[in-house]
Formats: sequence, structure tokens, C-alpha cells
Amino acid sequence: MFVDRIDAGRRLGESLRHLRGEDVVVVGLPRGGVPVAYEVARTLDAPLDVIVVRKLGVPWQPELGMGAIGEDGVRVINEEIVAMADLSPGELAVVEERERAELERRALRFRGERPRVPLQGRTVVVVDDGIATGSTARAACHVARAHGAARVVLAVPVAPPDWTSRLAGDADELVCPQTPAPFFSIGQFYTDFSQTSDDEVVAILERAAAQAEHVPADRPDPVQGAEVTVQAGPVRLAGHLTVPENARGIVIFAHGSGSSRHSPRNRFVATVLNQAGLGTLLFDLLTPDEEYDRGKVFDIGLLARRLVEVTGWLRGRPEARELRIGYFGASTGAGAALWAAAEPATGVAAVVSRGGRPDLAVPRLADVTAPTLLIVGGRDEVVIDLNREAQAQMRCENELAIVPGATHLFEEPGTLEQVAELARDWFVGHLAPVTAR
Repeated sequence: MFVDRIDAGRRLGESLRHLRGEDVVVVGLPRGGVPVAYEVARTLDAPLDVIVVRKLGVPWQPELGMGAIGEDGVRVINEEIVAMADLSPGELAVVEERERAELERRALRFRGERPRVPLQGRTVVVVDDGIATGSTARAACHVARAHGAARVVLAVPVAPPDWTSRLAGDADELVCPQTPAPFFSIGQFYTDFSQTSDDEVVAILERAAAQAEHVPADRPDPVQGAEVTVQAGPVRLAGHLTVPENARGIVIFAHGSGSSRHSPRNRFVATVLNQAGLGTLLFDLLTPDEEYDRGKVFDIGLLARRLVEVTGWLRGRPEARELRIGYFGASTGAGAALWAAAEPATGVAAVVSRGGRPDLAVPRLADVTAPTLLIVGGRDEVVIDLNREAQAQMRCENELAIVPGATHLFEEPGTLEQVAELARDWFVGHLAPVTAR
């Protein structure tokens, strides 16, 4: 039914698209639920965290769950199984004490020093790789409520046909795209159901944390766009194209490592550009499978070639054929944008770098002819030095704009708005149509 947990997560995410736009937090159940939850969080453009729970197994038959415990003292006990196993309170307490110690170890292992994502007043989507007995999922829902969730959605790729009758009282909404019968185990519905390791969970959570980006609460209303598929050499890349009526130019976004076309910061900047009459194309530089290959993530030459190919694709679109094109690059994406801008065939008219790494394009900087604006946070000292060194090697029109008080991610109040305004003014000034004489 599913190739693996990544496949299951993507398909489950499609079943949850009705939640996009809500104040959502996705929480995965370690370990197998986390890779599923990661894909759901990507689809919903939501932050990802874990809710650590431990099943309480009958001592002489551990696979038989008699309940579960969660963080902050949450416990769910199946009194029927406890009675059937004829367990005394003392025997139950021994199991619970052992599992509580393991729960605390795992919570520390998975989160490290990162703070828990706040759940107060938000819609919390609890995700696992499937439902068997449902005891751990039930405990996770209780933990979410204990942390103040306004609404709890329990979502899994596969579950037994009767799962809703068992768990209906534990969540406000139950979502499961597949409820096959007969149902013997979750693993029977996956081609690859290999165990997820602690290290994999940590890596996924760190990746999600790197993607979590602060954007201003008051966003301008977005201009309607459309999802597109871009052919770039041998691969097909997902993108989002927005072209306002009577657009005065169009900007292609190249995101940094660990990000995607769903980047809230880039989307905020894109919306500001759209309001100024500029079209935008946000696209994924890598395929979903390639995103896990660190070699490709930092292969600036590869990313630049993709950007060049996407530029050619865009020029062939009727709505963009007469428009001048600019590049907006963030972090490593700025290195790729400058590298691509050095190719004469792109004909790029302007480049803006946000918190960028132009040093990654040093071999090509002298060949860039497009007017370039380098935007750096005032507290991002290392990157300021890198941008100044790169600026000294550039022969094109260029400026370095330093946003006071901003760090690398421009998370401080008002700083991302300044980035958007600087980028808007640069592109409006350099992408204006050339008037025929």
C-alpha cells in the first residue's frame, strides 16, 4: 500500500490539505511516526515537533499494550487488559517506572536543547505511521490537550476498519486514507517498514527546525498563483508561479539549504513583490529524494545549472515571455543565483541576495553583469565579512545593505519587512520594461 514512511507521509499530507492556513503544529510519534509527520508538516507548511509516549506492555507479553504514558505525567490505562492479565498495582507501577525513565531519556535525546513547539491554542495534528491498538496515539492526544491544544487531529496513513470507534473520544478529528481488512499489523501495508533509528529522528527534527522560519504576523494578501512542474534536465521540479496582471517583471527565488518553495520567509517576500506588480516563481532546487543527499544540497554548480534551466523554462511561458527576469537568492541559494547570473544565456536583469553566501560563487563573481543588491543582518558578522569580500570582486553595479539588529534569519521584529522593501525597490527599479526608442 505504501512504499515507505516518506511515501505514506506525502499521501497522508494530501488528506490533510484542508488544514492549510490554520495555526497548525504537527507532532510525530517517535520513532516511526516522525518521518511520516515530517512530510505532513511540509505539506501543511507547519512546524514539526515530537510527542514522546511509551507503550506499557504486559510483563510476560510486551507486545500486548495495557496502556501508555506520555510527557508531563500523562497516562492512559486499558483497565480491561490489566484485569485480563491479572496485574497488581505494584506490577503495573514497575512497568510504568521503567518506561517513564526511557521516555525522559528519549525526550532529551530527540529535542536536545531545542524548546518544545508551543501548542497552546493551536490545532495539533498527531501523526503516527499507523494504528494497531491505538494506546500510544491516545496518550499523545491527551498530552497535546494537556499542553493547551485548541483542537486535536489524529492522522495516520493506515488503520483497522474499526479504529474510529476506538479513538473517537480522544481527538476532535480522525484522518486515515486507508482502512483495509483484514488488518494484522501496520508493517504488512509497507514495502519498506524498517526500523527508524534515534539518529534518524534527531536528523529529521533538526532539519525541520532549520526550515522553521519566522515571518511577520501581518502579511499582505497574496496574489493568486498556481502550482507548476518545471522540467530541469533529467528531473522534474515542483514550483509555484504567480504573475499579477500587467506584471512589470518576474523574480525567480533560489532558496537556501534545508528550505523549499514553501519557505514562509521567501513566500512573504514574494507576496510583497506581487503587490508591487512583480511576478514570482518559487521552486524546489532539488527533488524530494535529493534533499537528503548533503552532497547535492551544497553542490552550487548543480543548483546553478538547475536555475539556468528553470530560467529557460520560464522564458518559454506565454505570461513571462516579454518580462525581464531577476533572481532572489537566500543563503546558499544566493551563491547559486550569482553563479547562474554569470551565464550570458540567462539574461538576468537584477539579483538580490538575502543573508547570502556569495563567496560560494567566487569563481564566477567577476562575470556577473546584473545589478546586484546584497542584504545582510547587522548582527550576522561572519556573513557581512563574506559579502564585503565578494563585493570587492564584483564588477557589476552593486550595493551592500545592512539591516540593523538583524541576525542571519531576519527573525527580529520588522527586519524581514525591511528585506522585502529593499528587494521590492531594487527589482522595481531594475526590471522595468525597456522603452523602445
